[in-house]
Amino acid sequence: MEHGPVDLNADLGEGFGRWQLTDDQALLSVVTSANVACGFHAGDPSTMRRVCELAVERGVRIGAQVSYRDLAGFGRRAMDVPRAELADEIAYQLGALDLFARAAGGRVAYLKPHGALYNRVVSDEQQAGAVVDALLAYARADGRSLPVLGLPGSALLRAAAAAGLPVVGEAFADRGYTPVGTLVPRTEPGAVLHEPQTVVDRAVGMARDGAVTAADGSRIAVRARSLCLHGDTPGAAALAGRVRAALEQAGVRVEAFA
Repeated sequence: MEHGPVDLNADLGEGFGRWQLTDDQALLSVVTSANVACGFHAGDPSTMRRVCELAVERGVRIGAQVSYRDLAGFGRRAMDVPRAELADEIAYQLGALDLFARAAGGRVAYLKPHGALYNRVVSDEQQAGAVVDALLAYARADGRSLPVLGLPGSALLRAAAAAGLPVVGEAFADRGYTPVGTLVPRTEPGAVLHEPQTVVDRAVGMARDGAVTAADGSRIAVRARSLCLHGDTPGAAALAGRVRAALEQAGVRVEAFA
């Protein structure tokens, strides 16, 4: 039985200088969309250029993974940034990555917040508005309205849709879910799932059945066009390969959304 297409995305370019966290080359042979760090939580100009070149070479869509300005905390610390300032910082990151993408013969195809910003814009209307403001500024300058990748039902996707921007919902095969469909905070047990077969099974269930088991054992609906696999966990590339193979065996087409 064939099901609707599913995109596989992963966070890439999460290094800085000589330090490298993600196996970019291996992941780019599996995923269809690459969330590239833009320098505020990880990533530096040379890393951004290199990942863009590899992504274009392999036909993988390039996404701007924007963050709070928090290299020391890997973008996972909550920060209160005024809306206008945050919009400027997001636009700055997006513009920088798009330059490297264009130089490599591609373009940035979508935007996805990272870490604490991702979690904040699930419910914070002002912070979500800042992300939308940055995308609208980009649209005015470039003439393109980029899709926003985020959690279904979030303030971000609502604000983006209201502004006329394309929205794409995503799910996380390797993250725990609360009964209301949000992610289990990383400070709590069960936030990140490490058992490979569990991750594979959840990915197939999300894509085929549109549902997942939450932390309390309840079944919740998860409707997503894209599945995220974190690139900063041990064995991430091998696990991503297993997930893709299992999806294809289950009759799920794996292809980019943008």
